[in-house]
Amino acid sequence: MTKTLLSFGHGYSAQALARLLLPQGWRVIGTTRKAEKAEALRAEGVEAVIWPGSDLTPIFAEATHLLVSAGPDADGDPVLRACEGQIRALAPQLEWAGYLSTTGVYGDHQGGWVDEDTALSPSTKRGQMRVEAEAAWQAIEGLPLHIFRLAGIYGPGRGPFSKVRAGTARRIIKDNQVFSRTHVEDIAQILAASITKPNPGGIYNVCDDDPAPPEDVIGYAAELLGLPLPLSERFEEAEMTPMARSFYAESKRVRNDRIKDELGVQLLYPNYRVGLQALLRAERADK
Repeated sequence: MTKTLLSFGHGYSAQALARLLLPQGWRVIGTTRKAEKAEALRAEGVEAVIWPGSDLTPIFAEATHLLVSAGPDADGDPVLRACEGQIRALAPQLEWAGYLSTTGVYGDHQGGWVDEDTALSPSTKRGQMRVEAEAAWQAIEGLPLHIFRLAGIYGPGRGPFSKVRAGTARRIIKDNQVFSRTHVEDIAQILAASITKPNPGGIYNVCDDDPAPPEDVIGYAAELLGLPLPLSERFEEAEMTPMARSFYAESKRVRNDRIKDELGVQLLYPNYRVGLQALLRAERADK
């Protein structure tokens, strides 16, 4: 029987997973809101569906696996809001379901370490909405749910090089500020490992081994490019959008032992230095 992944909000991370599954003979059905995005997905072998706006009933009947990347909004989880009844009916036939959440659910730990058992205490509205969405998915009886709490995502097309080259990168300095991050290809391999070794109810932090201050990442990108170190600015004095400023409201180091111990994952990019080196090599190889 062909394994069929129904992927809601088939974006950056889900596309990386599809690149692993499609060569193995999987059928991947991904939802998107935009026609031009649908065309791009079809070119990659994904069966793209415009949603909301399409009847998903036939697709639900065929899905063996479910991935939810769509984030919550002020009214809750958009997938459950539209399809909760269908998903409750679907739950018994699914072999695996994955929900992509965020390490923002842990809140601020002033640079301290957190793991999957740390109490959830988000300090932003976005984090609180994620906590509520996680709980809503966990409440669906019989759903073989796995929650993945993702750190800051980077990868092809999402790195610091373009801003450093353009001279718009800034090194924002805030005392004791550290972030964890993860390469999109590591997200994909972690999801694939979980699909191979399901553990319904499992929760996994998805991040690399090296939480680091954001200014160090920008500085290293400039070093790799052979460009001057971007100017530093104190967080307290920097002009930033409310969204950008909110990312600095939390500082924590995220443990990732569970993805290694339980799923047997060996990270492709265990730190940002290895990850940025690989991105730059790939960029230069494409030219």
